[in-house]
Amino acid sequence: MQRRDFLKTAALLSTAAAITPVLASAKSSAIELPSSGGRRRFSLINAYNLVAPYGSEGVVNLWIPLPEETAFQQIRKLDFNGTYQDAYISTNNAYGAKTLFATWPDAKGKMTITVELVIETEDWEPIKGGELTHYRTPTELHYPADVALYLQPTKHMPIDGIVKQTADKIVAGETDPLKKARLIYNWVSANMFRDNNVIGCGTGDVATILESGKLGGKCTDINSVFVALMRAVGVPAREMFGIRLGQAVKMGQYSKKAFGSADDKGVADVTGGQHCRAMFYLAGYGWLPADPADVTKMRLTENKEHSDPAVQAVNDYLFGNWEMNWVGFNYGRDFDLFPATEQTPLNNFGYPYAEVDGDPVNYYEPKVFAYDYKSSEQR
Repeated sequence: MQRRDFLKTAALLSTAAAITPVLASAKSSAIELPSSGGRRRFSLINAYNLVAPYGSEGVVNLWIPLPEETAFQQIRKLDFNGTYQDAYISTNNAYGAKTLFATWPDAKGKMTITVELVIETEDWEPIKGGELTHYRTPTELHYPADVALYLQPTKHMPIDGIVKQTADKIVAGETDPLKKARLIYNWVSANMFRDNNVIGCGTGDVATILESGKLGGKCTDINSVFVALMRAVGVPAREMFGIRLGQAVKMGQYSKKAFGSADDKGVADVTGGQHCRAMFYLAGYGWLPADPADVTKMRLTENKEHSDPAVQAVNDYLFGNWEMNWVGFNYGRDFDLFPATEQTPLNNFGYPYAEVDGDPVNYYEPKVFAYDYKSSEQR
């Protein structure tokens, strides 16, 4: 059967005009975010009713990303049921990405699976909470083996050539890792722009984006640029692929739509709510959150300039803090799933992935795939 190649070409960069580079760091805004409670509980029901592409037949395999346990999110319930022949959970891959794998013997019968999750989250706010007030950069930097992995290049995130040249220009000789991070974060949030014409979350093809001179894309594109630039100057960094769960509260005062939304009962259709965030590692402290991509999304959604005080308040918050109306799945990038897929490696694992006799099903089109995600906040 002819193999489909849509994954290589689906997320094209926009042809919108390039933004003039802004290398200066943005000034802090005087606007304060509210200090409301940061613990929340969500029920997330993911329903899959797989539809094989026309003319496809044979074995059907489905890989579903599941949330991992962290300090900022805990899984209180995980159930699944369906018409599958077999289904099981595994983390047997290079990134330890938690995966629910399901298989059906052929594409002619009914292929359904429903996954029910209860997720508790807590806003991750180390900088807002003052955790770095007494931090000092070690004179010698040592990274654990599981952290050093996030200094390495991947297929879509090289750290040499134009990536290294751009990163060195931004940091301009700065040696302190936290200051490097802030310089790169500010450059990315100010110079890149949200392009809604890009399919899905984008491919995060960093060198292509930088070489194009048109610094646009969606969350994977923008946060991958941040991550690759960080790695290029020796600071471990990674994306975390996940999905929005409901209404933003703290960030919602700046945009009712950009950061997540729900109805007045806390119910949200999050089928298209996939969102990639970023984080970086400080030796002697640990991981810190960041999300320059959401700065660009808010700017576009609210039609504001980057210098606007509200944009700057969001920009300040999203360096070192996450509001957790979102759940993260994994950090996987350019890697192989388990059991092995025929189309490999996978760019990232923020969406469900399925193959019919080895042919990928277009996960960018939920109605075609087909899947439906519903979230409700338990108040």
